[in-house]
Amino acid sequence: MKITVSPDSFKGSLSAKQASNVIEQGCQTVDSSAVIKKIPMADGGEGTVDALIYSTNGKRLHCEVTGPLGEPISTIMGESGANHEALIEVASVCGLMQVPKEKQNPLFTTSYGLGELVKKALDVGYRQLLIGLGGSATNDGGLGMLQALGAKFYDRNHEKVGFYGNDLQFVEYVDLTNLDPRLKQCEIKVASDVENPLYGESGASHVFGPQKGASIQVVKQMDEALARYSQIVESELGQTYKNKQGAGAAGGLGFALMVIGGEITSGAQVVGEVARLEDEIKSSQLVVTGEGQSDFQTFYGKAPGYVASLAQKHNVPCVLISGAIADQDGKLRELFSGVFSITNQPMSLEDCIKNADQLLLQQTANVVHLFNNLRK
Repeated sequence: MKITVSPDSFKGSLSAKQASNVIEQGCQTVDSSAVIKKIPMADGGEGTVDALIYSTNGKRLHCEVTGPLGEPISTIMGESGANHEALIEVASVCGLMQVPKEKQNPLFTTSYGLGELVKKALDVGYRQLLIGLGGSATNDGGLGMLQALGAKFYDRNHEKVGFYGNDLQFVEYVDLTNLDPRLKQCEIKVASDVENPLYGESGASHVFGPQKGASIQVVKQMDEALARYSQIVESELGQTYKNKQGAGAAGGLGFALMVIGGEITSGAQVVGEVARLEDEIKSSQLVVTGEGQSDFQTFYGKAPGYVASLAQKHNVPCVLISGAIADQDGKLRELFSGVFSITNQPMSLEDCIKNADQLLLQQTANVVHLFNNLRK
């Protein structure tokens, strides 16, 4: 029997690669003869670069850039082993996990470091860029990133504005003439797991702002600032991006990346196509995927949902093993052949995270044992 193992990360406990190894071990505990194909997944957020490096036998390049709070940080840029493509992840440059809980406030975070990392990629000679969105601490509409790449923004007194989220409200004029000219030579793929517009009730501030530490008042302030900022930028460009799918991803970085020529696409699809996931699923008897928490969002661009859609296409059973499941109506069963949580007794979130590897291994063994008995 061939089993394709293709989970996303279990955030806070296991990377997608680690989860893949644990699930493999669980499968082999029950069926040592099973052929296991591991394809760690991601959907544009944390772990995207690792998944692509793993799938292509790529490499890591270490870089120093500006972090989300404006401080110097060390991060990585990946290089695809399949082609001369730079792999960049927003979560590793201006990610929410990099900001202490007590300092999380999108008024005082910046995407400036992302622009620096893009510039470093251009300096090395890359002209193909893949940028994974997701997990950002920012809501600056890409103001910081664009400044790092040469754009200039001014207030009503024609003074340059800063590069934090709070500075958006002061933007009155924009000058894009000094954007790095090498960007025009680039193919920029933007891997995202959300389809939100830039602003409005379903935009970046209202939907994701609270997760990043924004109060109700701050959400309203930032939403209005993004609306005005986008109008100023689009007036300069003579093009409209604010309502396109994904413009609101990563606090509006989707919008800014479209401004410099980026094309937004499904992050899970990008990773899956690079890893030739569909080919592996077609020749499998079982697919096992997973993630830290599963809910309605699993249907919309999340990696396990994409894995399940490929399995359904080829009539291969696909089982979801999740750290936690919020699905009172059982909607996830429309996607998956089986839906299981790793928790096997009442326990705290802390204990679940601490013991995620053992819990995942045990639940995988239970699933494979059931599947093998049903096949007899």
